[in-house]
Amino acid sequence: MSSLPHSFFNRDVVQVAHDLVGCFIVRKMEEETVRYMITETEAYDGIDDKACHASKGRTKRTEVMFGPAGHLYVYLVYGMHWMMNIVTGEKDYPAAVLIRGVEEAIGPGRVTKKLKITGDFNSKKLGKEAGIWIESRKKDFDAKHIKKTPRIGIDYAGPIWCAKEYRFVLTEKS
Repeated sequence: MSSLPHSFFNRDVVQVAHDLVGCFIVRKMEEETVRYMITETEAYDGIDDKACHASKGRTKRTEVMFGPAGHLYVYLVYGMHWMMNIVTGEKDYPAAVLIRGVEEAIGPGRVTKKLKITGDFNSKKLGKEAGIWIESRKKDFDAKHIKKTPRIGIDYAGPIWCAKEYRFVLTEKS
């Protein structure tokens, strides 16, 4: 399988979130390289999206979201769980895809723990140099197994943004 090109991420965040399901996240660690199929994602779409961190403006924390596509936005929640997002779209438009699940790890905190992702990865460009990259889906992958749903845990964003079907889940392996 081949690494996804920069152009894959330089598109609409909702489309990227959908298209990442079934792709493989690859992590090169000291002694081994691991590869897991992405099974769940969520899209966060710019300053108008009340669930998106960038809705509060451009800050030191969110600066990476305003940068080029294909970089990681990694942050800590509850003082204990790292969340890993991939920046998408045009520079200066803050959008990112949260990786919520991979094979063998359901939940974004479990994903980062399994892949040994910490804040040190924040703003790194996906690629072999960073030790983390995304590879394409298998040729026989069938996208009909991807279900759209509202995002999880964003009640604070209000009813309009809570209802958006920006979460994508693999319902069965292709």
